[in-house]
Amino acid sequence: MSNYNILIMGASYGSLLGLKLVLAGHRVNMVCLPEEAELFNAEGARIRLPVPGLAAPVEINSQDAPGTMSAATTGAVDPADYDLVVLAMQEPQYRLPGVRELLDAVANARVPCMSIMNMPPPPYLARIPGLDAGALENCFTDHTIWKNFDPALVTLCSPDAQAFRPPGEKLNLLQVGLPTNFKAARFASDKHTAMLHQLESDIEAIRYDVGGELLALPVKLRVHDSLFVPLAKWNMLLTGNYRCVREDICPIREAVHGDLELSRSIYHWVGEVSRSIGAAEKDLVPFEKYAKAAEGLLKPSSAARALLAGAPYIERTDLLVKTIAAQKGMQCAAVDETVAMVDLWLEANRDKA
Repeated sequence: MSNYNILIMGASYGSLLGLKLVLAGHRVNMVCLPEEAELFNAEGARIRLPVPGLAAPVEINSQDAPGTMSAATTGAVDPADYDLVVLAMQEPQYRLPGVRELLDAVANARVPCMSIMNMPPPPYLARIPGLDAGALENCFTDHTIWKNFDPALVTLCSPDAQAFRPPGEKLNLLQVGLPTNFKAARFASDKHTAMLHQLESDIEAIRYDVGGELLALPVKLRVHDSLFVPLAKWNMLLTGNYRCVREDICPIREAVHGDLELSRSIYHWVGEVSRSIGAAEKDLVPFEKYAKAAEGLLKPSSAARALLAGAPYIERTDLLVKTIAAQKGMQCAAVDETVAMVDLWLEANRDKA
């Protein structure tokens, strides 16, 4: 097997995929803030992961893995040294000083990139035939930072697993609440897609020693030929995550199950938007499966929590889906209301800032 060098931009959610990669024997370097880098390098990345059949989550440390994990700041890495770059920050963060220069260096190094943002980056949207990606620029915090990317070198991976940093714990600990899989679309080239399939196979083969028993761990990587499989998250985001944003915020479970029939109608409408740009029914997740998973999502979404904390910018997948729908002559009043509510929060937060 090939041992790949992988750069992950973003060490919060990115540490989940990073730890799976080092458990599979690969070399990972995570780009993060100086205090995070110091902690990761000293104590490793730690993940608490629920494992089927065990009463308590298993805590895994990257320092116990066969691969190697390190961390660095934006100015201390050269993208040309890596086989793959994973984009694991929130979309608004890429415009920040230091990060935007590194992002541009990634584009100019022509390294294959896999985004695990909920918000598909503009070069990925440019791979979808018949979609006017140029008309979606207003959905991004700063669309100009993506201009040097070759769309053929960018793919998208849906971060379906739910994870969070527990309050009161160190920054190097991530707790997984919903241990579902990462679902990636293929690259344009067979060569780069073969690398994804190798990573998929290596992660599948991981067995972790828990009390003397070698166990398979949840949260796998799944690679798909369809460009639309990672976009199945859109239904979930607009039905649950963004609808946590009200005059106050609420848990995802309440947003979905407070009015299940309304949630069902939104979910199906977003599916129609995806089908209008080429998705097949098999690319999408049935509503019943999502509604069942949402029963266990007892916290507000990260977008809602960010707005409550005063964030002046968040990822706007809600606005993106609404804008794509408008290109196709489609409209949903409930989605319009959600977009308007998020707009109000952001306007208030920017006024305070």
